[in-house]
Amino acid sequence: MDPPPPNAEVRLSVAQCFRTLSTSSESKDISAALQTLHSYLDEGPESSATAAQRADFRRAHYSRTLHFLLTNIHADWLHSFTSAQRTELWDSLFLRGPPEQALLVLMEGIGQLRPSRNLDHLVSITERFLQSGRLADLLWSYCLQAAPCDSPQLRETLLGRVVALPDLMANRLHPNNKPLFLPQLYYPLLASAMLTALERTCQALRDGNDCSLTFVAQTLGKVCIQGHSDLVLAVMAPKLSAHTRSDMVWQRVCRKLLENVPQRWMESVLTGLVQAVSGPDALGRIIGNLVLTNKQAQFVITHKLLLLQYKYETQVLRIILGYLAADRERRPLLIQVLRSVFQAWANPSAVKHTPLEQQLYVSKALLMSMSLLKDSELQELRSDLLQCLLGGMQSHLNSSVVRIRHMGMVVGECLSSRMNINETKLKFEYDEDEETQELLSLLSPATGEEPDPDAVNGVDSPQEPTDEVPSSTVSGPEPSKTNPDSDLDSDDELTPYDMSGDQEISKASPPRYLRDCLETLMSSDDSVRVELSLRVAESLVRKNAFAAKEISVQMTKVLLHMENKYNINGFLVHRQAVMTALTVIDCIPVTQYLTTEFYSLNYSLRQRLDILEVLALAAQELAKPVTVKRDPSTDTTAHLTPYPGDNPVHWRQVIEKRIQSKTKRLSKGHTQPPPKATPNRYAPIAGYFFFPLLRNYDKPQVTFDLLGSDHLVLGRLIHTLGLFVHLAVNAPIAVQMGRALLDFVWSVRYHVDQMVRRSVLFAVCSVFLSMPSQNLLQDLSDQLFETRTWLADVAEGDPDADCRGLAIQSLVLLDKSLKKQLQDPQALSLES
Repeated sequence: MDPPPPNAEVRLSVAQCFRTLSTSSESKDISAALQTLHSYLDEGPESSATAAQRADFRRAHYSRTLHFLLTNIHADWLHSFTSAQRTELWDSLFLRGPPEQALLVLMEGIGQLRPSRNLDHLVSITERFLQSGRLADLLWSYCLQAAPCDSPQLRETLLGRVVALPDLMANRLHPNNKPLFLPQLYYPLLASAMLTALERTCQALRDGNDCSLTFVAQTLGKVCIQGHSDLVLAVMAPKLSAHTRSDMVWQRVCRKLLENVPQRWMESVLTGLVQAVSGPDALGRIIGNLVLTNKQAQFVITHKLLLLQYKYETQVLRIILGYLAADRERRPLLIQVLRSVFQAWANPSAVKHTPLEQQLYVSKALLMSMSLLKDSELQELRSDLLQCLLGGMQSHLNSSVVRIRHMGMVVGECLSSRMNINETKLKFEYDEDEETQELLSLLSPATGEEPDPDAVNGVDSPQEPTDEVPSSTVSGPEPSKTNPDSDLDSDDELTPYDMSGDQEISKASPPRYLRDCLETLMSSDDSVRVELSLRVAESLVRKNAFAAKEISVQMTKVLLHMENKYNINGFLVHRQAVMTALTVIDCIPVTQYLTTEFYSLNYSLRQRLDILEVLALAAQELAKPVTVKRDPSTDTTAHLTPYPGDNPVHWRQVIEKRIQSKTKRLSKGHTQPPPKATPNRYAPIAGYFFFPLLRNYDKPQVTFDLLGSDHLVLGRLIHTLGLFVHLAVNAPIAVQMGRALLDFVWSVRYHVDQMVRRSVLFAVCSVFLSMPSQNLLQDLSDQLFETRTWLADVAEGDPDADCRGLAIQSLVLLDKSLKKQLQDPQALSLES
C-alpha cells in the first residue's frame, strides 16, 4: 500500500493531535501531542518532519492550530503545566511559526477575552513576540514573496493590526496597558523592524535574489498617515542617511521603498521625511529624483510644503530648496518654484488676506530660492523678477501692518542687491529685530550638512588679531621703559577729568510765560529757543490752567501744523504731550477744534493720526481718578503710551482687566481699605470726543478717503472710538455711544485690511463690556443673532490670529452678558 501524500499525512497528524488535546487527561499524551505540533516548526536536519511537511503545515494548518489552542485556553491540562512547561510547549507555538499568522491570532484572542488570567497570558506572549524581533521577521517574510499568495483583504487586515497595535491594545487593556504597547516605545520598535527588513533586502540583492518592498512601503505610509511619522522617521532617517552615504545598494533600496508608497500616503511620508533628515544631501540620497517621476511627490515638494502650508521651520525650507538645487535634472523645478513663490509674495490679495506667518514663510522661501540661483539663471529671469519685485514692494509698503512693511523692506533690499539693479541697492530705514536679521541672513547660501573643518570660519581668522593685540599692548609701556628717570610730577601722569556728562551751557533761557512760548513757536527762527519752548510748554500749560484756556485752541492749531524743521530730539513726543495737556485743561473747545479738523481738507494722514492719538491720550487721562497732584516738570512723558493700534496685546490686556473687574469673588473681609471715590472727568464730556468723529466718514475728500484707500486711518479711528466707549463704561451716554458704534463698524466688518478688522473686533468688545446686559437685549435684540454668527465665522476662518482671538473673546463676553440677563427673573418679567 502506497503511503499518503505529504499534505494528507500532515492533515491526519494534526487532526490526531487536536483529538488528543480535546479528550485526553493524561499529561504524557498532551505533551506528546504538543511536541508533535512543534516538530512541524523545527528547522534543520534533526527535525522529524520533512521540508514539504513543514511547508504544508505553515501554509494550511498553523493558523488553525493557534485558533484551536485559544479555544482550549481554559482547559485543565494547560493550567496543570508548570511555568517552564507552558513556555516551552504552549507559548513557543506562537513565537516560532509564520509571524503574520501568529500576530493576527494573538490580536483576535486579546480582542475576544475578558480581563482575566488568560488575557494576561496572551498579552505577555504578545510582548515577547515584539521583543524577540518577530516584527522584522514578519516584514521580511513579505519582502521574500515577490508574488504574494495571500488575499488583499488578509494583507490589509494585517497591515491595520501592525500599524494600529498601540490603539487596539490601549482600547482593550486600559487602564492596565503595558509600556511596550505605548506609541513612544512601539513605533520606534516598528521602525527598527523596517530597517532590519531593508538591511536583509540589501544583502539579498547583493546575493542576486529578488525582493519586494511593497508591504514595507505600505507599512511606512500607513504609519505616517496616522500621525506617527515623527516617531518612526526619527529612527529611520539618520540610519538611512548614514547607509546611503557610500552604498549604492542602499540608495536603490530607499528609492524603491518610496516609489512603492501608495499615492494617498505619499504626502505624509515626504512631509515627515523632510523634517527628519539632516540636510538636502541626505534627502537627495534617500529619495533620488522622485519628484521627477512621481506627480504627487512633485506637488508636495514644489507646491504644498512651500505655498499651502507654513508651519514648518526654516530648516525644512533649506532642505527642500537645497534638494531641488543639488541636481542638474531637478534645477528646472527650482526655477519653477521661484516663479511661484515670487508671484505669491507679490500678490496684493495675498498680502491682504493671508496670515502674517504665511507671508513670512513665503518671504523666507523666496530669499533662499534666490540665493541658490546661478548668475546665468538670474539673468534669464531678471525682467520677470523685476516686475514682480516692483509690484510686491508696493503691496507690502502700502500695508497698515508694521511687520508686513518691514518684511517688504528687507526682501526688497536683499533682492535688489542680488539682482544688482542699475548698480544700485535699495536701502530702507527700519528697526532690526530677530525676524529681520533672519531674513537678511537667508540670502547667503547655507553650508552643507557636513562642512569641511578647514572651511569653518572662526578657526584661523581669530589668530590674526591675537598677533596684533600683544604688539600694541607691548608698545604702550615702551616710553616709560626707555625713560626711567622721568619726572614723577609731570602733567602726563595726571588722571584726566571725566567730562563725558558735561552739557553745553545754552545762551538762551527757557520761557516762563505761556504766551512767550506760543510766540516763539509761531515766529521764531532760532532753533534753540524753539526747542526750549517746546520742552517746557507742557509744564507751563499744566501749571497755569487759566492762561492755557485763553490760548488753548490757538496753540493747538500751531502745534498741529508744526514741523520738525530743526531736527529736535523727541520732537513728536513733546509736541504730542503739549497737545494732550491742552485738551485735558480746556477740554470742550480743543476737542471741538480737533474733531472738526479731522475731516477738513488739506491735512496729511499723519496729522489726522496725530489728532486721534491726542484725543485718545486725553480721554484716558481724564478717565483716570485724580489722586496725587502731578509734577509735569519731572513727568513729561509718563502718560504717553504707544498708540495701541499696532499692538493687539494691549487690547487683550484691556479686555482681560475688564473681565476680571466684573468677576465676583468671595472673601472673608477687606484686605485693604476701599479706594476713595473721585469724580470721573471724562463721563460728562464723552459725547464731545465720540460723536463728532462719526460725521462725514462716508464723504471722500480731495486728500482723504476714509472708506477707500486710507485703511490705516480707518483702523485707528475705529479703535479710538472703541476706546472712547470703553472709558465711558459707567456714563449714561455709554448706551447711545455703543449703539452708534455698532452701526458704524457693521458696514466694514469684512474689510480686506486686517488692522481694520482688528479695530472692529476691539470696538465690539468695548461695546459688550460697556453696555449693561439689559440694554444689550432691549436695544440690540435684532442684531445680536447676526452679530454672534459673524463673530463665530471670524473666530473660525479669519486668516489673522489676533482677529480670531478677539472674536473668541467677544463671543465669551456676549454669552456671559446674555446668560446673566436671562437668569435675572426681574429682567425676564420686564421683557415679557
